[in-house]
Amino acid sequence: MLALLNWTLEKRGKQLSTIANTQKVAVVGASGVVGRALVEHLIRSEVPVVGLSRRPPADLAGAAFQSLDLTSPSECEQVAESTLSDVTNLVYTALFEKPGLITGWRAQDQMQTNLAMLRNLLEPLKESRKLRHITLLQGTKAYGAHVEPMKIPGIESDPRHLHENFYWLQEDYLRDLCVGTDLQFTIWRPQVIFGHALHAPMNMLAAIGVYAALQKSEDLPLTYPGGPSAVSEAIDADLLARAITFSFDNDAFSNQTFNITNGDVFRWQDTWPALAQIFDMKPGEPARRLLSETLYGRENDWSRLTSEQGLRPHTIRELVGDSFYYADAMFNAYGNTAPPPAILSTIKLRKAGFTECVDTTDMLIRWFHRLVKMKIFPSPR
Repeated sequence: MLALLNWTLEKRGKQLSTIANTQKVAVVGASGVVGRALVEHLIRSEVPVVGLSRRPPADLAGAAFQSLDLTSPSECEQVAESTLSDVTNLVYTALFEKPGLITGWRAQDQMQTNLAMLRNLLEPLKESRKLRHITLLQGTKAYGAHVEPMKIPGIESDPRHLHENFYWLQEDYLRDLCVGTDLQFTIWRPQVIFGHALHAPMNMLAAIGVYAALQKSEDLPLTYPGGPSAVSEAIDADLLARAITFSFDNDAFSNQTFNITNGDVFRWQDTWPALAQIFDMKPGEPARRLLSETLYGRENDWSRLTSEQGLRPHTIRELVGDSFYYADAMFNAYGNTAPPPAILSTIKLRKAGFTECVDTTDMLIRWFHRLVKMKIFPSPR
């Protein structure tokens, strides 16, 4: 077993070394949860990488960065001719969400904006002699989980769920772009993603961390604020970053779609005692509340807390973005019965050779300890 492990690590090291010598990766949306994790992973792996987004990734040292407004065709053309001229792999993690989050998921203008952003970037790159692979992100909404109970498990080969979605607009555009060329693509469908970024619209770590810190500052328990939650899955942003890198120069991933999860399942109310332990708090009795209605107005309390605890002086809005709306949905704060489960099959990914997994509770412990060390959240003790 040890010999097999050593062989696997040696093989992976050689693969990363080959990538570093032959590739340059562009991560579009580098200030987001997935983009930031991927940039960090590539830097650690000594793979040449440039990050692109409207605002620079916070607290991320050592990364080459280019500011880019994806809604501007002229700006995208200029960047394509300069910064992206020698890029071999482009990972597109950028996302436009409307204020309030949930209602925008079925809005036509949001769908068209997300299509236009991708098109603005890729059109000037059609004649690139260097670019050979594009990575695109989708998600569980591809299976209609936000519209109706989804088929369990969601399988990549299933027919498209018949609802309008910018996923399909982007995917169709990308497929058409690659026709008659040597350009390859991979599409990823992750579950609920856990990682760090500022201003992120769907960042459960930020939403939970701010809620816990404010509760603890008043000597209150970490009460579960939702209703009965669904059986679901998570994906560690670091694990997703490793999977994306694994797919580079790998024929098994060419022009394919893959689900990805940590490998286990969870329910929020069952995970809550472990979360309370992470923050050194009592869980108390569940007490339903809408975080989006009760926490955004507590900027003064948060400012005082960050000053007292010596934390980075981010506002609640900077830390959380619209993620309190997302948390309300994930916790089922509006419902009295558990939503249908959202479960994805990852058999295809394992058959393609990526077999890593992460215990979701261990992931939460690791991320919150890391965010404490970064002085995003106060120490639990």
